[in-house]
Amino acid sequence: MATAAAPSASEPEAESKVGPKTEGEEDEAKAARTRRKVLSRAVTAATYKTTGTEWDQQEEGVSESDGDDEEYAMASSGDSSPEEYEWEYDEEEEKNQLEIERLEEQLSINVYDYNCHVDLIRLLRLEGELTKVRMARQKMSEIFPLTEELWLEWLHDEISMAQDGLDREHVYELFEKAVKDYICPNIWLEYGQYSVGGIGQKGGLEKVRSVFERALSSVGLHMTKGLAIWEAYREFESAIVEAARLEKVHSLFRRQLAIPLYDMEATFAEYEEWSEDPIPESVIQNYNKALKQLEKYKPYEEALLQAEAPRLAEYQAYIDFEMKIGDPARIQLIFERALVENCLVPDLWIRYSQYLDRQLKVKDLVLSVHNRAVRNCPWTVALWSRYLLALERHGVDHPVISVTFEKALNAGFIQATDYVEIWQAYLDYLRRRVDFKQDSSKELEELRATFTRALEYLKQEVEERFNESGDPSCMIMQNWARIEARLCSNMQKARELWDSIMTKGNAKYANMWLEYYNLERAHGDTQHCRKALHRAVQCTSDYPEHVCEVLLTMERTEGTLEDWDIAVQKTETRLARVNEQRMKAAEKEAALAQQEEEKVEQRKRARAEKKALKKKKKPRGADKHRADEEDEKEWGADEEEQPSKRRRTENSVPPSGETRGAEVEIGPAERHASVNVDPPSKQKDKAAALKRDMPKVPHDSSKDSITVFVSNLPYSMGEPDVKLKPLFEACGEVVEIRPIFSNRGDFRGYCYVEFKEEKSALQALELDRKNVEGRPMFVSPCVDKSKNPDFKVFRYSTALEKHKLFISGLPFSCTKEELEEICKTHGTVKDLRLVTNRAGKPKGLAYVEYENESQASQAVLKMDGMTIKENVIKVAISNPPQRKVPEKPESRKAPGGSMVPRQLYGARGKGRTQLSLLPRALQRPSATPQAENGPAPRPAVTTSATTEAPKMSNADFAKLLLRK
Repeated sequence: MATAAAPSASEPEAESKVGPKTEGEEDEAKAARTRRKVLSRAVTAATYKTTGTEWDQQEEGVSESDGDDEEYAMASSGDSSPEEYEWEYDEEEEKNQLEIERLEEQLSINVYDYNCHVDLIRLLRLEGELTKVRMARQKMSEIFPLTEELWLEWLHDEISMAQDGLDREHVYELFEKAVKDYICPNIWLEYGQYSVGGIGQKGGLEKVRSVFERALSSVGLHMTKGLAIWEAYREFESAIVEAARLEKVHSLFRRQLAIPLYDMEATFAEYEEWSEDPIPESVIQNYNKALKQLEKYKPYEEALLQAEAPRLAEYQAYIDFEMKIGDPARIQLIFERALVENCLVPDLWIRYSQYLDRQLKVKDLVLSVHNRAVRNCPWTVALWSRYLLALERHGVDHPVISVTFEKALNAGFIQATDYVEIWQAYLDYLRRRVDFKQDSSKELEELRATFTRALEYLKQEVEERFNESGDPSCMIMQNWARIEARLCSNMQKARELWDSIMTKGNAKYANMWLEYYNLERAHGDTQHCRKALHRAVQCTSDYPEHVCEVLLTMERTEGTLEDWDIAVQKTETRLARVNEQRMKAAEKEAALAQQEEEKVEQRKRARAEKKALKKKKKPRGADKHRADEEDEKEWGADEEEQPSKRRRTENSVPPSGETRGAEVEIGPAERHASVNVDPPSKQKDKAAALKRDMPKVPHDSSKDSITVFVSNLPYSMGEPDVKLKPLFEACGEVVEIRPIFSNRGDFRGYCYVEFKEEKSALQALELDRKNVEGRPMFVSPCVDKSKNPDFKVFRYSTALEKHKLFISGLPFSCTKEELEEICKTHGTVKDLRLVTNRAGKPKGLAYVEYENESQASQAVLKMDGMTIKENVIKVAISNPPQRKVPEKPESRKAPGGSMVPRQLYGARGKGRTQLSLLPRALQRPSATPQAENGPAPRPAVTTSATTEAPKMSNADFAKLLLRK
């Protein structure tokens, strides 16, 4: 494409050097076509790689690599037959054409697919489609800002083909577009060098100086890359120096030395050598001052040089430093530098535009940044809203703002609520344009028409796409009703709107009725207020007591006796019905609880009968020993043994040959000690004695910083300290591994790992979720929860992450590699995690992190509803629900004041290791829960659950549990 004329110039030479001719003329023609294709692509590739001063050579038709490319083409054509090359390239061209058609069709569906634009330009450029590649680049540049690489590639192609003055003007226009997208010193340098080539034209000298001056104002303060612009400008002025131009070079040296830049010392030495006169004292003072400033900036610049892209944290620290100093030019520059590598970070654009809105307030600069922000992150509604405000703030014409709003609607937001927000921002702007002192105006009619269009758009477009309203509380309709009532004095229209709001499922909410009541109170009349409250009493289901209270208060101050009687009758009837419904719900809950208790009792009886049958089948000689075993099991086990039994999973295998109750194993290597079976009355004391005699695992809380807590290990793991040591030694020197065992010597699945250094413990935390003998090992900081009760470790974010997807419904057989292969077709996958249970088994869920929000939103649209191994998956933006906090005991008090015994469950329900300290037979649910508002109704009959149970001994509890 870029060197369409180059191959034709070399064809005769290439053909003359080709090997022996083929037999027929047709074969010879095919061979010539094949050689031209090889040569064309070789020269094109060489031309595209050419930069800087080689442009001039290309314009004159000279290329150092032409000879090599021709030799390569001839050698290639001599090694294989023409038929082979023709077949290979025809097949490749056909494949590329099919891919081009597919990409063009995809862009016709979704024009905001960035990667699709890039791939299309690459293929068109490879095929030499000059017209099409220009159109593709133009189309992409209108939607997205192009990166430095894409612009330089485009500019080099156009420069290599520029021949006359018109072509040069076209290249100048491209340069002007390029420097507006991002701050790129390389593009400015290329712009200046290219303008030097046109110095012979009319106004060429002024053009060069204008470009270099703009480049200095844009990137001249860049500490690491600004030096090249200064040197190029000085070299140009030195090349055309005359007696009258010497001062221009002096001026450039002095301006540069007053700015903190890398290699300032070399520039100062060069100035001393170039200048015939001594350097003025003022220049030396400015130079020394700039050197001191350079020392302050160096730590931040070195941090950027050492870090890897995109270096967001380093740029943010640099921005904070510049904001404290307060130099607007430098603040603007560091923001621009940060955005070159972090152009898809909406928060950085918001911070930059907020600074410009509040501090500089320069119209062209502010609007330019807002425009670039929405072009880089079109899916972020906050950027569009701020852009509309900036346009209004700087007095931009209404048609321009309307066009901007239409672009926002087509930007492809990823949430239904985003569309509500952008509509609200535009409606607010239209409302501020209206002069409400006039009864009717063009602006008011446009506002009303836009409200109508907004409601239709949200209903037809948003609800169909997201399967949700996005505006469940009808905020847009509420604002319209308030405008009609307060600003237009049109209560009839406001009432119609509130009727529509109530018919959309909001009639059951007390706050919606009270909003309507307040509007009628301020701008309507008492009759409509009374009517609204009467309807609210009948419809409200969340806080009916509050609505009833408001109605009675109004009638007490304004109503007649008849109004008061009607209000009292309606409120009493309504509250009686509500209390009756609540009683029925409580009774239903109690019945379900009773059924659950009966099922538990049935399971207990079934287990007991099964044990009795097993005893009958045993030989008579073993009965006594078995009975002693059962007695020891029920009475001799201490309280700490029970949780370890309940925590057994499929990986928990008891040691072979172990006799329960008859022997107690103290540790993994301890000998078994014989224990005589005592009467039940002595078993508790013996268990306590065993507990006291058992060796404890000491833990020094002062070593928490160098210790990690390891859990969820298999109970069947033998010698855990030996098996885990090589794993943790990779993180640093291990001082000790302390596994925890039960009273009978069984490994309890967790241990403490103490390191010599704190950094080793921090590195060990990265082993969290590592698979150990088929289970994910949990590694967490060692924290005393008795001193830090609120400490929780959760390694993954629980907030909205727009660049991360949540996938559900996956088949359990789906592997990480298979899912990654599917996901990476829609963007760059940075991380992928399959969710597993504590045993390491898949749960059919996954989290996929993409490089940016745009790729994630595209993946949602294309993957949601996809079928994988006969499973239909669901894909959504990751937004986990709030983790539930267990209720405090005080909130579980019954209306009578007594505490209803109830197990406190965690965020995932009742765990297998939790024990109920009160037998289920004594637990009774509350039959009359407290009302949400107002006094709770008194129970008609006092149940036995509210009476205080007599104190019981441990023996009484045991008898109760063993009762059949």
